[in-house]
Amino acid sequence: MLDRQITSAVNDALIRQAAVALIGPRQVGKTTLALALGEQRDALYLDLEDRDDRNRLSNPALFFEAVEDRLVILDEIHRMPEIFETLRGVIDQGRRKGKGKGRFLILGSAAIDLLRQSETLAGRIAYIEMTALTATEVEDSRAARDRLWLRGGLPDAFLARDDRESLALRKDFIRTYLERDIPMFGPRVPAATMERLWTMLAHCQGTLLNASQLARGLDVSTQSVTRYIDLLCDLLLVRRLPPLHANVGKRLVKSPKVYVRDSGLVHALLGLETLTQLSGHPVIGQSWEGFVIETLLAATPWRANASFYRTAAGAEVDLVIENKNGHRWVIEIKRGLSAKLERGFYQALEDLKPERAFAVHASDDRYPIADGIEAISIRELAKELAAASS
Repeated sequence: MLDRQITSAVNDALIRQAAVALIGPRQVGKTTLALALGEQRDALYLDLEDRDDRNRLSNPALFFEAVEDRLVILDEIHRMPEIFETLRGVIDQGRRKGKGKGRFLILGSAAIDLLRQSETLAGRIAYIEMTALTATEVEDSRAARDRLWLRGGLPDAFLARDDRESLALRKDFIRTYLERDIPMFGPRVPAATMERLWTMLAHCQGTLLNASQLARGLDVSTQSVTRYIDLLCDLLLVRRLPPLHANVGKRLVKSPKVYVRDSGLVHALLGLETLTQLSGHPVIGQSWEGFVIETLLAATPWRANASFYRTAAGAEVDLVIENKNGHRWVIEIKRGLSAKLERGFYQALEDLKPERAFAVHASDDRYPIADGIEAISIRELAKELAAASS
């Protein structure tokens, strides 16, 4: 089992809250992590996709009362969303008995099915997102990072015997979502249409979202494309990175950037099996950019806001992170082994006046580029972000 950086966050949340919801796409390791934590706490595990386990909850209030001294892990909670109403009463009753902490660990494959229940359990539940593997969770070597970038962060795909097996696993993952999960959570969309959209988003990785152009390519309405992308975002498969709205007296780009969140899925959708194939493909720079962004945001405290900055005059920076105190970090992302910055980045610095500025590159070196600007590796910057939040 790979050590996951959110393990301590889940443990801390179980200490302070009655329920913890661990959400994330399928196959990122939620069940593995939950079972490992459960072994330490004599937990009871229920897989709600299993009919027998669902039948055990035919009278959930009575069942939970009988196991009130144990942590209960509820996997695939979307199979029984009605149980949230029962959990509220069970948690409140437990609090009156002095059993108000660490009662339930709830696993869900999407934000959509849990966040709709946020009001039901307000003040009783903590939400934690589990991402795919990031660069801080694998071996600290360039070879391991490149393998993670190529194969993506789904543990089975990353740990596959070779690139061919990894690609096959990722294609199976895509097929499962197209044929099972997307129809379960969202509107009835033909699998072929959603696959084409997902592939188009991979081709457009890291570019400004143009829903009208995508709609023309799919022969559907712009509103339909927007709904489909909303669903992919709710399933934690796609990220819309918003533009920074800053009062700088300049005309700013208003459209978000769009990224398929796992770089391995980008490459699977484009049929790229090896690093050699990836190195000759136009998506290489934007794929690396998305990979870096996901690692950095996984290390960033949840109270921070992430965006990008671009003006009509050409000032641009790939990632802007602002914490709850208003401190602003700007980050430029380069695939090369050195960080050569362009004029637009320096213009953005003049506009934004950040507290810190970085250029992430693909090597392990760290060195100053100019006054107040550091070249840094992806792993080192993730550590800096994590330390700033502690």
